[in-house]
Amino acid sequence: MPTETITVKTTAPATRSETWHYYTEAEHVINWNFAGKGWHCPKATNDLREGGKFEIVMAEKEGTMKMELEGTYTKIEPETHIEYTLENGRYVKVDFTDADGGITVEVTFDPAESMENDEQRQHWQAILDNFRKYVSSVEA
Repeated sequence: MPTETITVKTTAPATRSETWHYYTEAEHVINWNFAGKGWHCPKATNDLREGGKFEIVMAEKEGTMKMELEGTYTKIEPETHIEYTLENGRYVKVDFTDADGGITVEVTFDPAESMENDEQRQHWQAILDNFRKYVSSVEA
């Protein structure tokens, strides 16, 4: 069992309601939930309620590799807090707080044992950076 959680965050230049919408709705998730330029998110489904499930597929654009992320929501506080457990038992929480210039989205998660923590932090931060860029483009 991991002894340390990892936290990443970004500030989205939007209102709380808009930030929540862009972060949780599958139609938006497919536009930002991937870690690099050579990747995309061809599929996202989301049943945003306690006990609801989600699935996100991240894939290399060349089609050589893909990752599926599935989980179940354990706690939802609309526009402020989400908790879920990934299919492999890892815990994740997401908090939405007011900040200068928008809403800070902070994700704290149990790291996978199969990858270095710094590498996981970089991947999850890259995904949040994509989220911020997406929100900026939608809001422009």
